Amino acid sequence: MTPRKPKRPQLPFSDRPSPSSPTLAFLTELAGDGRALEFAIGTGRVGVPLRERGVPVVGIELSEHMAAVLRRKIDEDTLPVVIGDMATTVVPGGFTLVYLVYNTISNLLTQDEQVECFRNAARHLEPGGRFVIELGVPPLRLLPPGQVAVPFDVSERHLGFDTFDLVEQILVSHHFTREGEDGPYRRENSRHRYAWPAELDLMARIAGLELERRVADWNGSPFTQDSTKHISVWRKPA
Repeated sequence: MTPRKPKRPQLPFSDRPSPSSPTLAFLTELAGDGRALEFAIGTGRVGVPLRERGVPVVGIELSEHMAAVLRRKIDEDTLPVVIGDMATTVVPGGFTLVYLVYNTISNLLTQDEQVECFRNAARHLEPGGRFVIELGVPPLRLLPPGQVAVPFDVSERHLGFDTFDLVEQILVSHHFTREGEDGPYRRENSRHRYAWPAELDLMARIAGLELERRVADWNGSPFTQDSTKHISVWRKPA
């Protein structure tokens, strides 16, 4: 498997969850008295405040640049980070929680790679431990007949839309961002593999994990056919 450099959006540190955020409360409850492992920890948007809540956190991150940004916020002894990809990299010890947020599993562009990510989570989990993923639901119902693009942001400074390859399950996210008031537009795009919740459940079964619950957000709202994303929790049998 060839690791790919992440292309997910880089959020400013001010956008990290607040100490009382539902994201941190959700993850803290699942971690219990054990350790948490964050796949693709990035710059520590979630991992750093989770550690500040008292949960021992270890991270795996492919990008050395992102890991360096995290390291300016917290030292290695307090929050260790291993450089590597989330599908194959192994860190020592067992964990009660492995989590992967902000659509990041979609950075793995094949089904085989995504299955290996589930297997990697399972090998790190202690019996009874949980694997948590935050992922958007593919908005294919919004596609007009004969078209392959869906806008997700149309504003004065930014135009964003997704295009879909329905055969390969590849989503390309396109961003046109204006630089300054009257400046030119900067164009960026990133490729992702989308997956339905049912497909993820099958990946979990292959890895020996069982679906425990699925909700629409970190507050625990019910997941319905109209939900735009889901938080899914799979458990390693005791």
